[in-house]
Amino acid sequence: MPLIEFDEAGPSTEQLQRLPFPPVTYSHILHCSYDYWQPRYRTLVPKSRIIPLSALFVSYLRADGIVLPPEATPPTDDDNLDTFSDDTDAEEESDPSKEWADIHAQIKSTIAEFGGKVTPKLNWSAPKDATWMSATNDMQCRTPNDIYLLLKSSDFITHDLEHPFDDCVPDTSYSPTPTPSPPQVQYNLVLRKYVNFNPSLEFRCFVRNKVLLCICQRDQNHFDFLFPMRDSLRSRIQDFFDDKLKDTFPESSFVFDVYIPPPHQRIWLIDINPWAERTDSLLFSWLEILRMKDPIGIHEENDSSAEEQFVRLSLNGHTGNGHSPDGPADQASESEDEDDKEDIDDAPLLPELRLVKRDDPEAYAFTTPQYSAHKLPKEVVDASISGPGGMSEFLGQWQDILARQAQESDTESDQ
Repeated sequence: MPLIEFDEAGPSTEQLQRLPFPPVTYSHILHCSYDYWQPRYRTLVPKSRIIPLSALFVSYLRADGIVLPPEATPPTDDDNLDTFSDDTDAEEESDPSKEWADIHAQIKSTIAEFGGKVTPKLNWSAPKDATWMSATNDMQCRTPNDIYLLLKSSDFITHDLEHPFDDCVPDTSYSPTPTPSPPQVQYNLVLRKYVNFNPSLEFRCFVRNKVLLCICQRDQNHFDFLFPMRDSLRSRIQDFFDDKLKDTFPESSFVFDVYIPPPHQRIWLIDINPWAERTDSLLFSWLEILRMKDPIGIHEENDSSAEEQFVRLSLNGHTGNGHSPDGPADQASESEDEDDKEDIDDAPLLPELRLVKRDDPEAYAFTTPQYSAHKLPKEVVDASISGPGGMSEFLGQWQDILARQAQESDTESDQ
């Protein structure tokens, strides 16, 4: 994809038809797969296990409908009665886990190893859009069936399975003779020990050409306590990138997520994402990021209150207060500009850290519920929240409605 040249006002020669991303290669997507980068940064990530998936398990995830293995129940005396043998045989025939019993066993043992609670993901995505199916309304899974239910209900997981290389181009990183066909993917189930993360301390970081370009909070709500911590958080993330990722990750441009729990001394690497439009740019727009120049210094502007302080990047010799070397002819202004330029020369190369401000009109754009496009009607959500019984009752009512509609249609046809 050719890059579009920009001047200060925007596209210089033609109308911008699509975002000017460089071509996304197959290898770039593969390098962002959890099973590729996690072994490199094992000491930096939360405790997790990677379970390779068989073709039969992947087929189960791809199949229409949700058929779950029977839940284990304690044996009773009635289990030995011959009168129940037919029902038992039918139940065994409907158990999909018989085709991947070893994977099912690994999942159960990993849940037990991690204290009874895990969160799942595949190579690239976690089923965050399917938490409405969970009784706890989050990604906390206590049984294998909790995991299967989330995976099979998620559009994000379907994208991992069906469209991982959409809009990608071949390269020679995975094959000396590249072909138009995308590479085969070894799918893996990642189970992380469940941790109740504080969402205010998760940050998304954008790297272009091995330069940490900008950072923003992942949760799209205002957190007042973050503003006094802005400088320290930005410095810690910059140091983390320089020390751990800059020279070790094979891609020069990528997006990574971090978590900085109290007392904010250690940084956990949560995820690495492609430098592509499919990655959510959150508080930035991708066009803004793609047009952003590398940080060459910072300039602090003080507002009436400390919580409203923000950092503007000083780019191409311009200071954060809007002055430039060719600005006003007034001698005092020129002196201020010279002082600002000297400050910029001595300033550290730090990226912008964007936070959601209190009562900031720009923040209103982020009030749409996350993953709303992937959610179902309120009745389904309410049924899922009420637990397995509620969902079963709702499904029964739904089947009755469908049967009644079919009967009415038959009656109308006869008439």
